[in-house]
Amino acid sequence: MARIAGVDVPNEKKARIALRYIYGIGPTLADEVVRKAGINGEARVKDLAEGELDRLRETLDKGGYLIEGDLRRTIAMNLRRLVEIGSYRGTRHRRGLPVRGQRTRTNARSRRGARKTVAGRRRTAAKK
Repeated sequence: MARIAGVDVPNEKKARIALRYIYGIGPTLADEVVRKAGINGEARVKDLAEGELDRLRETLDKGGYLIEGDLRRTIAMNLRRLVEIGSYRGTRHRRGLPVRGQRTRTNARSRRGARKTVAGRRRTAAKK
């Protein structure tokens, strides 16, 4: 496996696909990096010469891209700032609830976790 930006990218995948294994690189950015490095994006990683891999690494280092640890740190600092200033979004993050205005009366299971059954929640039958 080739190591790019501290990540082992798979040898059997095409270069433009393998770059997506790096946190912060998606389809568009992968194509841009391959183009800037002057490499055939359709070539498999195992078929790339060491010089081509070096050009890929250099393009990522000097291109000013936020990837891997730097990107994770930036995101964590942004969330910490929202929590510290006590904004609405910060309190939603702190409580583990949806942040972007989604409803929580129903749904929102991925943020709230598994259902917790509460006794006496069932509707009582209408009295005659």
